[in-house]
Parts: sequence; C-alpha cells; structure tokens
Amino acid sequence: MAGRENDAPIAAAEPLVDLTAAAPGSAAAEVPPELLAQSLGEYLRAWLQRIRNGESGVLPVLLGIIVVAVAFQIANGKFLSPQNLVNLFEQSTIYMLLAIAEIFALLLGEIDLSVGLVMGLGAVLVAELVQPGGLGLPWWVAIILALLVCSAVGLIQGTMVARLKMPSFIVTLGGLLVLEGVCIIVLGGSLVGIGNSHYNNEVVLYDLFYGKFSTLVSWILLAVVVVVAASWVWLRDSRRRRSGLVAPPASLTVLKIAVAVVAGVVVVAVCNVNRAHFGTIEGLPYIIPIVLVVVVAWTFLLQRTRFGRYVYAIGGNPEAARRAGVSLPKIRTWGFVLASLTAGIAGVLFASWQVSLTTNVIKDANGYVLLAVAAAVIGGTSLFGGRGKTIHGVLGGLVIGGIYNGLFLLGVSSEWIDVVVALVLLAAGTIDVLSRRGAQPRA
Repeated sequence: MAGRENDAPIAAAEPLVDLTAAAPGSAAAEVPPELLAQSLGEYLRAWLQRIRNGESGVLPVLLGIIVVAVAFQIANGKFLSPQNLVNLFEQSTIYMLLAIAEIFALLLGEIDLSVGLVMGLGAVLVAELVQPGGLGLPWWVAIILALLVCSAVGLIQGTMVARLKMPSFIVTLGGLLVLEGVCIIVLGGSLVGIGNSHYNNEVVLYDLFYGKFSTLVSWILLAVVVVVAASWVWLRDSRRRRSGLVAPPASLTVLKIAVAVVAGVVVVAVCNVNRAHFGTIEGLPYIIPIVLVVVVAWTFLLQRTRFGRYVYAIGGNPEAARRAGVSLPKIRTWGFVLASLTAGIAGVLFASWQVSLTTNVIKDANGYVLLAVAAAVIGGTSLFGGRGKTIHGVLGGLVIGGIYNGLFLLGVSSEWIDVVVALVLLAAGTIDVLSRRGAQPRA
C-alpha cells in the first residue's frame, strides 16, 4: 500500500490536505508578514518580529554583500569601478546558476554533487557539436541537444534516488566520477574552442558571455522589463485586494517596484560606462538578461505552481507530503532533472566564458560543485530541506564571485581564497542552524 501511495497522481493531492500544514518547517509554511499587515508600518513591525524569531531571510547575505563590497573597496579602490563590477557580475553568473541548480536538490532535502561535471558535460557537448570539422550543427540545435543530454543525466540520477531509494550523496558522487571521464573522452585529449570568428555558430556561442547590447538598447530593455514587471505585480496585488484575498499593502507594492527600478537603473548605468582602457566597451552584457530569464522562470515555478508547493512540502516533511497524496518519486525525479538542466545552462555559458576547453578545465569543474553548495547556503538556502529560493542562489553566487574577485585584485593566492570562502560557508551554515533553532516553537 505504501508503494501505491507514493505513486499517487499529483492531481489527487490538492483536495486531500493543505500542504502548508504538512510541512511546518518549510518555506511554504512560513507566514509572510504581508498576509497579516494592512499598512507598511505593520509590515515592517511583523518583519522585525520574524527576524527576532530567527527567520532572517536574505538579510544576512545582503549585509554580507555590503561588508564584502566596503572591505574590498577600502583595500583596493578599483573594486567598485564600473569595469570591475561588470566583470564581477559576468564571472559570478556561473556560480549563480550552479547554486540555483543545487537549490532544487537542497529544497528536497537531498544533495547533487554532480552539478559541476554536468556543467562540464554541457560545455563540452555544445562546443563539440558546432565544430565545422565535426557535425557542424547550428548553434541553437547544439544548445538544445546539450541541455537534453544534461537533463537525461538528471533523470537517471533522480530515478535512482527516488525509485531505488539510493542516497543522493552516493548516486551523484558516482555521477561526478562518470561524467568527468565522459567529458575527457568526448574531448579526445585535444583542445576544443569556439573562438573562430569565421564561423557564425562559434561567434554566437562566444557572444553569449562576451557580447553586449548598445547603450540605447540597454535602456530600452530596462524600460520594457520595468513596465512589464511593475504592471504584473501591481495588477496581481490589486486583483487580490478587490477579490477580498490577502495581499500586501499597496504602499509595500509601490516600494518593491521602486526598489526594483532603482536597482535596474543602477545596473544599466554601470554597464553603459565605457569600460575599455583603449577604444569603447559599453552596454549591458547579454549574459545578464539570460540569467534574469532563468531566475524569473524558476522563481515562478517554485513560488507560483503546484509543483513548487510539493517541493517545499517534501523538503519540510516528506512523510506528511506522502500522506497528503504527493507523488514523492515523481517530484524528486523532476527536482534532479531541473538541477541538471540548470547546470547544463551554466555549461553553455561556461563554454562561452572559457572559449577553449581542455581536459584540465574539465577536471577543474570538480571544484564548482563545492562552490555551488557554498553559494546556495550562503545565500540563505537551508541544508535541511524545505527552505530556499532562487534569489538565494543569485545572492550567494554574488558573494562567492565578490570574494574571488576582491582577493584576486589584492594578489592573494588561490589557496587562501578557498580558505576565505570556506570560512564564509561555515558562517552561513552556523546562521542556518541557529535560525532554525530560533524558529522552533518553544515548549
């Protein structure tokens, strides 16, 4: 009977039980202040109360970003220069995407140690598939095929974890080792590059990381994104208020939109500064809207869909979720598929960033899985499952990228950079543990 319950259709779960009650420790069960607040003042008081109760949200990582920025700017006045800030964000995108990939596993109370090598596999495949001396496929076909293969890796690993009940640590560790060998075999011991300007497919892949919009197009894109996002948020909250449903205060909605607008203007203004020592390099890099699309899509999936509610419910209390009718094997399998798909997207960008791929680069990809876990946890995702958002991967990746970038500017050797990242990770893990203790109800 238990096996039949595990495979119950997803659609049957909705009427059986409230999943927020099934996962009391998950993010889905946290009651946001806006559910009770009727004004901005009430919201702020409720928010402060949540912090005192141990639910600090993204506040620690935001403070961490400020500390990192101020400290490195004092140590080296070039840290906050437009040129370095753009480079910092571009290089942090890989950490961000890998952290988001890891978050899918962490939310389920699992771990995926293979995301770094899945990224390597995606990079190798997309570079090999466009080679004019090989298959010479169009760039978009190469990207689709690479992402499908990466997703298949997640499907295999997810099936082993969800259906065969194997520990995710063992399954993905084995996947890591297998994929490292597969990547090296695919490379054939030679260098594979995408930097040949005579082939359009290689040029397109190269521009994914290094290409940029003109300054005018950058401002137009910002205006379009702001209008669409602001209209959607305002209309959604207004519709909920008219329908008598819980919604944040109108003043809070306006404040969120204003903060988003200011942040967008700052980013575009910085990117539009000429960053070249000679000539002209200015404009919004292509990679920023690419990552933004991924973040928005996965945020919507996790926060606004039934699948997302089930993910949080399983991470918070898998037995309660199972009794509610959720198909644990199906949701867990899809979690690993999405983790590998996101890592594959990072792989396409990684190939564009590296331009030339060698066996040494693939071996170095092993270290990225540790940085992915570190970025996710530093950003605020819980190692215990059921709590985390895609924005945590973005913020954590920015912290990791900032530390690497700042220490590199100071001429610090790589081994000491790893030590600093490890210390930050331990601090984030400590905050996670303490916040969970503080959030537990007192007897």
